[in-house]
Order: sequence, then C-alpha cells, then structure tokens
Amino acid sequence: MIDFVADGATYFVASATTLLWAFISFSSLAIIGAQMLFALLLDKLLGEPTRFHPLVYFGSLANRVATQYHPPTPFEAAPLSTEASPGTEASQGNEEASPDNEASPGKQPSQVNSTKAHNKARLKGTLCWLVLVLPLPIVLWVLNYIVMQYAQSATSLLATALACLVNGYLLYLTIGMQSLKEHAMQIYHPLAQGNITKARHFTGYIVSRDTNALTPNDMSRATVESVLENGHDGVIASLFYFAVGGAPLAVLHRLANTLDAMWGYKTPRLLHFGWWSARADDHLGWLSTYCTSILYVLAASPPFRCKHLSRAWQQAKGYKSKNGGRCMATGAGVLHFTLGGISQYQGKTVHSPVLGHGKAVALADIPRSIALVNSSAWLLASALLLLGIIMQSLI
Repeated sequence: MIDFVADGATYFVASATTLLWAFISFSSLAIIGAQMLFALLLDKLLGEPTRFHPLVYFGSLANRVATQYHPPTPFEAAPLSTEASPGTEASQGNEEASPDNEASPGKQPSQVNSTKAHNKARLKGTLCWLVLVLPLPIVLWVLNYIVMQYAQSATSLLATALACLVNGYLLYLTIGMQSLKEHAMQIYHPLAQGNITKARHFTGYIVSRDTNALTPNDMSRATVESVLENGHDGVIASLFYFAVGGAPLAVLHRLANTLDAMWGYKTPRLLHFGWWSARADDHLGWLSTYCTSILYVLAASPPFRCKHLSRAWQQAKGYKSKNGGRCMATGAGVLHFTLGGISQYQGKTVHSPVLGHGKAVALADIPRSIALVNSSAWLLASALLLLGIIMQSLI
C-alpha cells in the first residue's frame, strides 16, 4: 500500500512538473518543432557520432563510478532467494527490502545485516545517480536561461539563432534513430540471407537473452521488440522531453536512461545498487511512453483508432515493464502481429504475455517496425512546427 501511494505521488509530481516546465518553456512550438526537425535531419545525414560521442564518455565514467563505489562483494555474488526478471527497465521497486535496520522478533542477525547492506547499496546507487545525471542538465539550463535572457534584452536575432542551433545539436546527440535502424538491419540482412550464425552474433548486441539457440523467428521477435521499445527510449522520449523542457531535460532523460541500461538489471551485482536507476527511468518514461503509444497509432493507422490504445495499454499491465510493454503492444497491434512468448535470460526461462494482435511476428516486420518509429518521430516534430505556425498566425 505504501509503495502504491508513493508511486502515485511520484507520478502526480512528475506530471505537474512536466506541465509547469512546458508552460515556462523559452521557445514557441514552431521553434521547438524546427529544432526537432533539424536534429532528426542531422541524425539521418550523419548518423550516430563515431568519435567523441558524449554518451560513450558518460558510460565509461559510470563504469568507473560503479567499480569505485560498489565493488563486488561475496554477499552480492551469492544466489538470490527471489527470482529476478531481466530487462533494461527492471521494475526493481516492486521488491522492497524492509526499511527497518533493527532486528524484529522473527529476524535472524544475518537477515538484519543483509537488510543494512541492501539499504546501503541503494543509498550509494541513488547518490551516484544524482552526481552523474543532474549536473550537466542544470548547467545547460542555466546557460540556456542566460543566453535567452541576453538575446531578449538585446533583441539579438543572431544570439537566438545560435542558441536554437546549439540546442538542436544537443537534441541530435540524444537521439539514435539511425543507430537503431543500423543495429536492427544488421540482424535483418543475415537472416534474409540465411546466415544464422551472423544473425545470432548481432542479436546479442541488442538483447540480454541467450542467443545460441535462437531460431530465425526468435531473432525477428527479439529485434522487433528492441526496435519498438528503444524507439521510445532512444528517439521519441528525447523529442518529448525536448518539447517539454528543451535540451536540458532531453539530456537528463538520456543520461538517466543510459544508467538504467547499465545499472538497472536485476542481477545479484546490481539488484540494489541499480534500484534507483531503474525506478527513475520508469518514472521519467511514464508520460513519454503514452506519447509514443499515441504516435505509433497516428503514424500507422490513420484515422485515429482508440481500440489499438485500449488493447495495448491493457496488455502492458501484465508485462514485466509496463513502459516497455506499452510501446511494444501498441506497435505490434497497429502493425498487426503479436510479440511475447518464451525467452531465455541468463539461464532462466521467462514466459512473456502476448502483446499486439494478429499473426506471429516475422522477418518482414523488422523494417516495418523501423519505419513506424521513424514516421512517429517525424510526425511529432512536424506536428509541433505546424501547430506553432498556426498559433502564431492566430495571435
């Protein structure tokens, strides 16, 4: 009950903060839409930076921080008593450790020590998350504010244009449409050519499940699931948070999502240290996954059909990650195929609920899923640009 109330309060605060931040946004909708189109165009033309990508350095820093402040211990290396489900968006908060550090009548000393160790690991993980994620967005917000205040007071069109271009470039660094396409197609092409070994090799790049025994249909399913879920994490969510709070908020989400991908696994090593990384990503992705779900429907099945949303959101309730399940179920539903079934994660057999509606997912659905994510991203940017122009003309 406490967890339910806490999560409800968190989601309410997140929603209110999001709306407030949107209200005080510096740029008009037309400028926001133009910046999005600029970022998407850069991504299409240049792809992901191969050298000096900030996220690469951030990942290296995160690895060093985890090694320094949470080195493996014999206790963490021991098997867990509860079964942990995998995933980059682990719902770790559902398995709360007891908040009491003192022994209760039914507790053994070893259990008390374990609880203290778990709480300490959670505290360290939360502090590390705060130190890694918050400084850069705060600095960007302050710089943005100073530049925009100067541009408005000096009526400098050049300063405004430069600020918009820089923010658009920062957005480009947070999205990965072309990277998502490349990773998916390097699985699609070997599968289409019958090169199963090569396809399994590249499938291991995008999923945490065992790939040695995967069939072509299994790999098609894994690829489509990754495309539809990461279409939110690496593309739509960045655009959504840019529209809400500019480059600072888009960067904050991208850093938080990166830490979730690194620390958010329910393994003995990261179960408690990565607890807040997983919870923070869940909270940040709550609103943006609804936006992604709606965009998937708009991009795939005009006119708008509410039945796709209601069915997908209902299916996602039974998935291990409601945020990821919401995106996958909607994408599968509008493209008329089904996802889910049996998977192998770290030697464990996991049964996932059926998501979507129609035939079983097939090889040809990989490029169709990529096209859906791409169309959704361009639709959001274009819609904001058009809406902004209309609003400006009416004022």
